[in-house]
Amino acid sequence: MSKKLLGLGLGLGGVAIILGAFASHGLTKHLTESQILTFETGVRYQMYQAFFLILMSFVKELNSKSKSVVLWLNVFGVLFFSGSIYGLSTNTLSSFDFTKIALITPLGGSLLIFSWFYVLFIVFKNRK
Repeated sequence: MSKKLLGLGLGLGGVAIILGAFASHGLTKHLTESQILTFETGVRYQMYQAFFLILMSFVKELNSKSKSVVLWLNVFGVLFFSGSIYGLSTNTLSSFDFTKIALITPLGGSLLIFSWFYVLFIVFKNRK
C-alpha cells in the first residue's frame, strides 16, 4: 500500500505541474485573471495532497488498511475538490455547466481535511 500512496502522490504532483503550466501558458488568453487564480487554487491543493501522500507512504504508524483509507479519501477528495475547481474555472470554455455540480467542491475539501485528521488520530492512537 505504501507504493500505491507514493505512486499516487508522485502522479498527482506531476499532473499538478502540467496543469499549472497549462494555466500559465495555455489558458491566459481564454480566461480572466480571476478564473486563472481559481484554477491555480485547484492546482495548489492538488500539490499539497501530492506531498501529503508521498509523506504518508513513509509513516510507519499507518498499517495497510489505514493507508488504503488515506489513499481513497485523497483520490475522491482531489477529484471532487480540485477537479470541480478546474471545471468551474474553465466553465466558459465547456459545453457542460459545471455550476450544476459545484456542491462536490466542499465535499472534496471535506474528504481532504478528514484524511489529515484521520492520520493524526491513527498516529496518536498508535503512539500510546
